[in-house]
Amino acid sequence: MRLIYVSLITISLMLSCKEDNTESAQAETQEIGEYSIEQFMDIEGIGGGSFSHDNSKLLLSSNKSGIYNLYTVPVDGGEFTPLTQSDSTSLFAISYFPNDDRILFSADNNGDENSHIFLLDTTGTVTDLTPKQGSNTNFAGWNKDKDGFYYLSNERDPRFFDFYEMSLDDFSSELIYRNDDGLNIAGLSEDEKFMVLSQTMNTNDSDLYLVNTETKERKKINDSLSGNGSVTFSKDNSKIYYTTDEGENFSYLAAYNLETGEKEKILEKPWDISGVGLSENGTYRTVYINDDGKNVIEVYNEETGEQIDLPDFESASITSVSFSPDENYMRLYVGNSNTPDDLYIYNFESEELTRITERLNKDIDPDDLVAAKVIRYESFDGTEIPAIYYLPKQASADKPV
Repeated sequence: MRLIYVSLITISLMLSCKEDNTESAQAETQEIGEYSIEQFMDIEGIGGGSFSHDNSKLLLSSNKSGIYNLYTVPVDGGEFTPLTQSDSTSLFAISYFPNDDRILFSADNNGDENSHIFLLDTTGTVTDLTPKQGSNTNFAGWNKDKDGFYYLSNERDPRFFDFYEMSLDDFSSELIYRNDDGLNIAGLSEDEKFMVLSQTMNTNDSDLYLVNTETKERKKINDSLSGNGSVTFSKDNSKIYYTTDEGENFSYLAAYNLETGEKEKILEKPWDISGVGLSENGTYRTVYINDDGKNVIEVYNEETGEQIDLPDFESASITSVSFSPDENYMRLYVGNSNTPDDLYIYNFESEELTRITERLNKDIDPDDLVAAKVIRYESFDGTEIPAIYYLPKQASADKPV
């Protein structure tokens, strides 16, 4: 199961501060624009970014019509082409079909929060593939042969999400795992022989279990109280990658050998590694890092272990990446604390970077907006407290805000 999205929650704190002379002088001379909340809210929301089978276009969700609908956009940039015209229910892009231009998307029933998976074919016909009333379904990835897809659904029991596979031949479903104990299904090997289940006990204790889908044997992966998560099976079905803080202060990337049960530390940082994913053919391994409050993404060649050079966006951060099925293109979302995430496409062969969106309202001058910085200050007992701090540009020692 792909890791689709990783996000950070930042906490703004009211702090007293002492300006240095440079910042004070800048605040005195720089005229800062003021904007209404309506101007800040008038920023297009976008999501998704599935590549078509021929790499010619991307499938996206956008609320430019006032509600989320489906759009396509060429990979080399250009105008958004609407595929749907919903005026009441938001529609969210899931994926192009692996070998044609049919589309999967999700939607609930006018806000009831019970999402279904729908098919949009090339004639514009929409079919609810998971029509049971009151059920909630979530897409969980295409199978290895690309003749079906996995999904989670609570249609059997509203309390639990079971794991299903739907065939593209006749859109019939097969129950792969019946979930009777409420554990979360974290991943399935491509040969469907192993599954990983996760169970969260509290903020510091989350367990992973390896399940043999044939024998139903279940084995706990972590040996002690620790935080474990973000599971990805290797493409050769020999191991799982997962994040864990077992025996350490920060989460690191580990590998668990499915045959021997041996565990190996793969990558460690001075901060938490929060996620891991593999590209379609396993060429690239993506690692997500919470680097002192900043979202950092690193991509490695899975075979050589070498880190791949990604485009440099200076002060902005790459917040999400995914790859085209042939791994020739990479989709990136890039943003910062003072800019909304924008969509880019990177061509590995030509090393060309194409910007697809510019979401910030044109009425807003980006130079007026404040980039956050990480600071540290002492509490009453001497404990050092980190904070993400936004200092308004018009603030100074003489003009506090």
